[in-house]
Amino acid sequence: MVSTTMQWVIREDFPHENLQESLQEFPEILCALIRQRNILEHASIDKFLDPKLKDLSDPFLLPDMEHAVMRLLRAIDQKEEILIFGDYDVDGVSSITIMNSILSAYGLRPQFFVPRRSAEGYGLSTAALQRCYEEHGTATLWIAVDCGTTSINEVAELRAAGKDVIIIDHHEPSPLGRPDCVALVNPKCGDDLHYLCAAGVCFKVAHALLKKRPLPDYDLKSMLEIVSVATISDIVPMVGENRLIVRHGLKRLPNTNNLGLKALQKSVGMDQIVTSMDIGFRIGPRLNAAGRMDQPEMALATLMCNDKEEAADLAKLLDDYNRERQAMEERARREALIMQEKFHQDPVIVLASRDWHPGIVGIVASRLMRQFHKPCFIISIDQSGVGKGSGRSIHGVSLVGAIEQCRPILHAGGGHEMAAGISVAESNIDAFRQQFGAYVLAHTTAEQRLPRLILDAELPFHMLSLDFLKSYELLQPFGSGNPQPVFFSKNIYLSRPPMHLKNKHLRLFMRQGSSGLSEQSAMYFNGGEKPLPDPPWDIAFTIDRNTFRGVTSLQMIIQDIRAASPL
Repeated sequence: MVSTTMQWVIREDFPHENLQESLQEFPEILCALIRQRNILEHASIDKFLDPKLKDLSDPFLLPDMEHAVMRLLRAIDQKEEILIFGDYDVDGVSSITIMNSILSAYGLRPQFFVPRRSAEGYGLSTAALQRCYEEHGTATLWIAVDCGTTSINEVAELRAAGKDVIIIDHHEPSPLGRPDCVALVNPKCGDDLHYLCAAGVCFKVAHALLKKRPLPDYDLKSMLEIVSVATISDIVPMVGENRLIVRHGLKRLPNTNNLGLKALQKSVGMDQIVTSMDIGFRIGPRLNAAGRMDQPEMALATLMCNDKEEAADLAKLLDDYNRERQAMEERARREALIMQEKFHQDPVIVLASRDWHPGIVGIVASRLMRQFHKPCFIISIDQSGVGKGSGRSIHGVSLVGAIEQCRPILHAGGGHEMAAGISVAESNIDAFRQQFGAYVLAHTTAEQRLPRLILDAELPFHMLSLDFLKSYELLQPFGSGNPQPVFFSKNIYLSRPPMHLKNKHLRLFMRQGSSGLSEQSAMYFNGGEKPLPDPPWDIAFTIDRNTFRGVTSLQMIIQDIRAASPL
């Protein structure tokens, strides 16, 4: 079954006369892109285009920050044993790395623990706590990062065992209340900075500690690269302080002092200028692959490594894990496509198998969600008949809301509106599919469920230049909340036959107009799996900077191709 044809829709513009003077130096297309982001004030434009670290907010504005800092300073003064318990994804291991760095700078030697995805699941699970007690039972202060907000019973067990708990997290609070912890530093429990990932919150904790008790020899900016990698990889909104941190972190990455990140960049052939796409598609997946293959401590070791040769070995190991993950993902995706044919009329995708590794279900869910434009849960069933699923959603459908409605038939579930996880008995999967589908039908219109490709602006081929790219890159970094612009061009012809790469990708060589003089090449990932219409075409594409062997060029990435028609 092939994906549904997408509607092309031009993004809404927000014209404001008072912006024109501020935007005179930019090409009109870029002015339109800035207006589309609805930046109303001149100062806001300056902060958007040139964000400064001095504009970071006071970390003590976050909930419970004062309680967390005072408890940490007490632990520092008393040389307590501290355990940092984090999740197995990029955000989790980045959070552990940041907290280990700042606490080590104060003279502590924290222990750390990362659960294994397939056997222990997410967060402070019973299985993870059991192994953690066996390995680190003497620690008196537990710091849960990127998890813990909803762990009411588990934190109660830790308190009963005499442990103090600090939670540094960004997940949605439980409707049942908050855990009995010393501090719950989570922006979602306050009024601002809801967009931060857990590593971003840990950065704020480190900043607060340094404000309360400065360390002249500690450079907090050295953590910007790690926070940036976590922010991009966790797909949190690229707005406000996230945008500020990532802009500066990406600038620092080529010359980072973090040997693990340096080795990873070298292993994937990254050159001087680093973009959010580089992190999202090259660095992040390799760090995540370790957790998906139940070896999350290898990702953590990479970020904490202090030896150049060891860092290179770890980077190669993560690359091997990523190749293994890709092969498993592709097998599961093909099997899921066959299974989906039975349910193709459903408003949702809910598929399950005992043969799928739990580490790859989220990636498969993401790919199927994009292909069919339907909210999707992909579920791996273990030997005991319990399914662990990852969900990805479309705009307008909250997975958190869907999980709450389906709660009676689920063992557990939670996460974010657009990405979430569930645990469900194999016998309840069909019922979950039906209830999830009913939720989607009740909370969306038929129009919302139609797949759409949002286009930002028409960009003729004659404007595709390095000068245009230089201005365009002021809009970086891209991500949720500041999406990478999608351009379109009309009346496009092939100037040579498509070049097939790895059987499923295409390199296209094109001209605009049947007698156009300017040839442009573009990559069309997975384009070899789709039939191409007869030219002339309308093409939708993104642009990026590509540097290969010291030569920089503008690279087009095709998002969709259709037969030429009025837009």
